[in-house]
Formats: sequence, structure tokens, C-alpha cells
Amino acid sequence: MSTARAGPAYVAVTAAYWAFMLTDGALRMLVLLHFHTLGFSPVQLAYLFVLYEIAGVVTNLSAGWIAARFGLTSTLYAGLGLQVAALIALAQLDPGWTLPASVAFVMAVQGASGVAKDLAKMSAKSAVKLLAPAEQGGLFRWVALLTGSKNAVKGFGFLIGAVLLGLVGLKVAVLGMAALLSLILVVIVLKMPSGLPVGRRDAKFREVFSGDANVNWLSFARVFLFGARDVWFVVGIPIYFYAVLSDGSEASNRAAFFTIGSFMALWIILYGAVQAAAPRLLNARNRPEGDIINSARTWAASLIFIPAALALLVYVTPDPAPWLTVTLIIGLLGFGAVFAVNSALHSYLILAFSSGARVTMDVGFYYMANALGRLMGTLLSGLSYQIGGLALCLATAALLLALSAFGAARLRPRSGPAINTASN
Repeated sequence: MSTARAGPAYVAVTAAYWAFMLTDGALRMLVLLHFHTLGFSPVQLAYLFVLYEIAGVVTNLSAGWIAARFGLTSTLYAGLGLQVAALIALAQLDPGWTLPASVAFVMAVQGASGVAKDLAKMSAKSAVKLLAPAEQGGLFRWVALLTGSKNAVKGFGFLIGAVLLGLVGLKVAVLGMAALLSLILVVIVLKMPSGLPVGRRDAKFREVFSGDANVNWLSFARVFLFGARDVWFVVGIPIYFYAVLSDGSEASNRAAFFTIGSFMALWIILYGAVQAAAPRLLNARNRPEGDIINSARTWAASLIFIPAALALLVYVTPDPAPWLTVTLIIGLLGFGAVFAVNSALHSYLILAFSSGARVTMDVGFYYMANALGRLMGTLLSGLSYQIGGLALCLATAALLLALSAFGAARLRPRSGPAINTASN
């Protein structure tokens, strides 16, 4: 496809993905903080997101085949529409329901949102492989821009969700987001330029399983990379900060909501900014495939030490103190920067390893691994915090990162010319 035709399609896909991720980040904070104030334990909070992550595993495994068969725009529109439906459904939550009924309902809504998120993500990431310019560095730059900007938008969504909960409450917040996303969906459908694949009817489901060892080992590394993030990010840190910052009064609750939302927003925004800058930071423009793979191995190993050190620090400091909170914030922001480089390398390599003919299949399988890691991290987050607090969450993250580094160490350069170096 020519750059003149690819550019508008890339802009439309990116805009749709931005809109989706803004509501996804806000919804995560709304649900987490709303139910924490109702007295949910860390394990119960983790349960609320379990179906979201299970849905991601199943959706990503099948979404690549669905997109190959019915076209990328179909899966993108389906993701946006399903998210609107999930937001409207969450607004129907009744405070008078029993606890089991509330948990089951929110889990179902989160499951639908998980399906929506991964339909949208797979569509956007696969589109970049097909739309990126062929000149050297094009793929890395376009993937970096899409994913880096997406994470900045999602980070802003965390802040928006926390602020809206304190100002207008859950129901008004989710209905407002549903209205905004509906408007954007209509505009995208009407204005989406042509150029994305419309699908092929002979696509077989078995094609989603790759025979490429690099794709499989990269997916293995991705499982444990994202498990290591979510084991402290989903439940551990928000609940730890809430316990430190809130005394139970309405005013302190609002201040705690704002502080937690601001930290998580800053973390995601920093993550996105580093991802977007990854091609320049790694000087990747003219590097051969072997060098990029070596970088993936080195950065994977280096990330292990940050949560290990923070876990030890929290363990030997039983009583929360202001200096510990500041140290955790700085340390976890550092984790976010190094994590972003790892994620960028992974997301570039999966597109580099994939052929244009089966890109949706390989990307779908890879993001199935991503969702499996988030599911594992979500479950371990609530369980680890319940058993050993934040120290155990961070120690578990270090162990998972060691397994991710093992997977990255198994990657091997392909024979042939250097790959087009781009980022995630």
C-alpha cells in the first residue's frame, strides 16, 4: 500500500485505539477503587478482573483467525461496540444486590470488556504491520508511536477514572464514557479509509498456532513479563497506597483516590513515552536482527533486580514511612522505564518475526500469551498481597521476570538480511 493511502488508515486506527484505551484505563480504576471502598478484600478485588483476563486469553487466540477471515475493520468495530455495551451494562449495577450477585455481574461485564479490548488491540497492532512504510526503520517507528501513545492515553484514563469516581460516582462516569466512545465509533465507521484487508474465507483456525520457534519463545517471555508487572500493579500497589494515605474519612478517601490515580497514570504515561522513544534509545535504525535480539536478552535480565531490591526494602521496613513511599514511587517508575524497553522490543520482534500473510495469526497468539500473563499476574496479585503484602508481590515479580529472561535467551536470529528495525 502507498504511504499516501496508508497514512489516513493509520491515523484512523490509532484514533480508535486511543479512544478505546482511554475508557479501558478509566474503567479499571473505577471498578478497583469503587469496590475497595465497599470493603472488598485484595483477593475479591482480583476476582473482579479474572474474567477480563480469561476473556483476553480466549479472544486473542481466536481474534487472529477472525480478523484473517472477516477483515481487520470488522474486529476493530466489534471491539469498540462491545466496550460501549459493557460500559452501559456496568451502569445498571444496583447497590442493593447481594455481594455474590455484585461480584458475578461485574466479572461478566469485565469479561465483555476484556473481549472488546483484545479485539481492538489485535486489530490495531496487525494493521501497523500492513500499513508501515517499507523504508528502513518504518515498522519500528510506527509500532512505537501507536503503542507508546496508547499507553499515555491509558495512563490518562487511570487518572480520569479516579477523579470521576470522586466527583460524580460510578454510574454517571461509565455512562459518560459510553456516550463518548459511541460518538467516536460512529465517526470512525463513517470516515475509515479503505486499504485494510477484508479477510479471506479459507482461513483455518489451526493456523493460529505457530511453528516458528522464535514466535513461541517470544510468547513465552511475554507471559512472564506481563505477569511480573500485574502481580504488583493490579491490586498490590493501589491497595498499599490506599492503606498508607487514607484514614477512612471522605476527604482522605478523595485525596487517596487522586494520588493513586495520578501515580498509576504517571506510570503508564512514562511507560508509553519510553516505548515511543525506544527506536531512538536503542539506536535501532541500522542494527541487524541479531543485535536487536541481544538487546532483548540484556534488557530482560536487567529488569529482575528492580522488584527484587524493592521487595527486600519493603520486607525489612515493616511500618510504612514517607521515605519508603517515595522510594517505592521512584523505584516503580524506574521499573516502568526498563519494562517499557522490554515491551517495545517484544512488540517489534513479533511483527518482525511474522510474515504479512499470517500476521493476524501470530499477533493474536502473541497477545494471547500477553493476556495469559496478565491473568496470572492478576490472580497472584490478590493472593500475594493477602499472604505477604507488597513485599511478596514484588518478590513474585522478580521470579516471573527470571522466567521471562529465560524465554528471551532462547530467541535466535533468522538467516537472511537484517530486519526492518522498528518498536512497540
